[in-house]
Amino acid sequence: MKIIYRTDIMPDTDQIIDVYNSSGINRPTADKERIAKMYDNSNLIVTAWDKDKLVGISRSLTDFCYCCYLSDLAVRKDYQTSGIGKELIELTKDEIGEQTALILLSAPTAVDYYPKVGMQKIDNGFIIKRKKYIVTGK
Repeated sequence: MKIIYRTDIMPDTDQIIDVYNSSGINRPTADKERIAKMYDNSNLIVTAWDKDKLVGISRSLTDFCYCCYLSDLAVRKDYQTSGIGKELIELTKDEIGEQTALILLSAPTAVDYYPKVGMQKIDNGFIIKRKKYIVTGK
């Protein structure tokens, strides 16, 4: 299996949703319009491909000089533990440069993963959580 990583392509929304659903990440995948908007408003997308199959993705918001928020990191379940997530993080770091801090909020189920790939836990963060989002079927 040869995985190809790209920063020059925006996957189709259905491909993104498929990776999210396969990975176990909790995102509003029943709301295709919201997922598309999440990606339309992001400025750093790194993808991992096994031939023409999207197997991993990272989505970030960054100014490329001071901070970068890595908001999504997802790898298909059957590709997890093969280093794809770590490589997506490394390529994100390469794109933003050494002067830019990489920040993320971890899902509770992934808290133990990030130190294994070189990220440091911090205690000085704050959040105003989003209100519950309900898909109304519009």
